[in-house]
Amino acid sequence: MKATALWRHPIKSHGREALERVTLTQGRSMPFDRLWAIAHDASKANDTEWAACQNFSIGSKSPALMAITATLDVSTQTITLRHPDKPDITVQPDTQSEKLLGWVRSLADPKRPQPARVFKLEDRGFTDTPFASVSLCNRASHTAVETLAKAPLQPERWRGNIWFDGAAAWEEFDWIGREMRLGSVRLKIEERIQRCKATTANTDTGLRDIDTLKALSMLDHQHFGIYASVIETGEVALGDQLELI
Repeated sequence: MKATALWRHPIKSHGREALERVTLTQGRSMPFDRLWAIAHDASKANDTEWAACQNFSIGSKSPALMAITATLDVSTQTITLRHPDKPDITVQPDTQSEKLLGWVRSLADPKRPQPARVFKLEDRGFTDTPFASVSLCNRASHTAVETLAKAPLQPERWRGNIWFDGAAAWEEFDWIGREMRLGSVRLKIEERIQRCKATTANTDTGLRDIDTLKALSMLDHQHFGIYASVIETGEVALGDQLELI
């Protein structure tokens, strides 16, 4: 098995960025992954601790967000966001939050709570789990969902950090509780990923077009991918081997 894609999402649910290599640190999530999040005006979250997804503007509530791509300048922590229906924007979330909020508001579902504040959570980010996690997705499982859905699907719908091939479809669910080596990183597989309506949106258009949850339900679950915690610091690059320990 080997790594075939690496992704980070600097602002939770607001853009994805492909990487060629990354250093993962023990006890932390992927660097700059979901480092920022946009809280809506009904949120009960604050910027000092982790909070659950329902506190933020996310793709399951506003599918147009799923078509955003991002480029992060790490040295300045400035992000360029792109969407097929909007002009590009380059913004520093820490100092230009109103500029960022102004850009994303037109992409939010007007019937939902609206983007209101930009939060930042150092070291672990606003991952979808209460623990600092990285997510792994199996190419063969993705192909299996395409077969069930009878349609091609962009892998980016699943918003995974690390993609790998060389395993059988759904084999990854048997790894829960085990450890693995990927590059020079050591991971512990913690749990399956429960999926939501965000995955029903086309990541090129931001429109819902395929009922991925219905497809998964044919297997009597709505899981895709696995969460892992980093238990030994190291580097991961495209093409690195993945092996269970």
